[in-house]
Amino acid sequence: MKLKQLTLALSLLAATAATVLSPQTAFAQAKEQFFPMLVYRTGAYAPNGVPFANGMADYYKLVNAKGGINGVKIVMEECETGYATDRGVECYERLKGKNGGATVFQPLSTGITFALTEKAPGDKIPLITGGYGRSESADGGVFKWNFPLTGTYWMAADVLIQHIAKKEGGLDKLKGKKIALVYHDSPYGKEPIPLLQERAAMHGFSLQLLPVTHPGVEQKATWLQVRQNRPDYVLLWGWGVMNSTSLKEAVATGYPRDKMYGVWWSGAEPDVKDVADGAKGYHAIALQHGAEPNSKVVKDVLALVHAKGQGTGPKDEVGQVLYMRGLIAGMLAVEGVKRAQDRYGKGKVMTGDQTRWGLENLALDQKKLDALGFAGVMRPISTSCVDHMGANWARIQTWDGKKWNFSSDWYQADDSILKPMVKNAADKYAAEKKLQRRTPADCQS
Repeated sequence: MKLKQLTLALSLLAATAATVLSPQTAFAQAKEQFFPMLVYRTGAYAPNGVPFANGMADYYKLVNAKGGINGVKIVMEECETGYATDRGVECYERLKGKNGGATVFQPLSTGITFALTEKAPGDKIPLITGGYGRSESADGGVFKWNFPLTGTYWMAADVLIQHIAKKEGGLDKLKGKKIALVYHDSPYGKEPIPLLQERAAMHGFSLQLLPVTHPGVEQKATWLQVRQNRPDYVLLWGWGVMNSTSLKEAVATGYPRDKMYGVWWSGAEPDVKDVADGAKGYHAIALQHGAEPNSKVVKDVLALVHAKGQGTGPKDEVGQVLYMRGLIAGMLAVEGVKRAQDRYGKGKVMTGDQTRWGLENLALDQKKLDALGFAGVMRPISTSCVDHMGANWARIQTWDGKKWNFSSDWYQADDSILKPMVKNAADKYAAEKKLQRRTPADCQS
């Protein structure tokens, strides 16, 4: 009798578990959107990597605090890359299938982007490379899974040359000028070279290329060449400790900081705070935004995340340049999912392939950006099958010894130069990889 009762009890328990746990578990899984995060909180690039990662994580927390993506909760997991390509690939492989599958990857490294560009098509997971990565991946006709949203290094280099020309009184005044590029000797640092060479040929200025070995703490030989060649301008394509080292060497060699222009990864608080007044007058291109402590999205993060003790990092970094870039990176990923839901079903979890469609059909007008809390921070972004960048605007900011201030109006990259370069490079890549350009039918898929 007791054996029969025990058997019955176990059968009922199993039936109850099947009835209660399975549907709820499936429901919970169906309501979670997984965002893996490739970060570097350690190593030579940590001072710059940490605030970016904190901003991205806080944005995902903010979305959850507001109810998720049309009710779908965000689940995130970090993986430390140390800015190393091999570790980045390992992280990708480890995370791509977790929690129902990765929604999107943001490599935060041009080297990792190059590696993952080969993997993303097979895994059907899009890559957002906002302001970095392969410049030719703006061509969605070839790079179906890459999205260099808001800008590429060719765009940055083009705007910097435009700005220098404006200071000199016109593009014709660049003839005979000397411009040096001090760059991180990596795929990242080499990216602007083709555009600068194109502009040099067009306008008659000489271009001096000065590579700096990772991580960039030893630059004395580089700046000796700067002192000997006396360039009219120095462009800085650095990251992490390399940036502050360059500025300190400029001080030591007497090179004027107001003749130095950094890319947007060389224009944040960690790059200049240790140099302080010594960096005064140094310029950098801004990836649309600068430090934005008074923006609505920052106020929302402080009220709904940090005020509840859920902030990822220190409160005083919220609103700084790289923290804002992390917020924007998180926002772009979420908006890609949200746009995909417009087509495939609101309140549903989106696959990587569906999210790719959403990223390819972004329509973030100013009204939408303002509603998200980015008024005064960003300009509209509109992507398409052929345009995976979505915007080509930038500004110049200048360090006054204590903070960054915008010091120019908006510039727009010159498409008459960029588009042929992008298409030619994309066609070359397609030929090497034996890829066909996407058809109109594929663009609708």
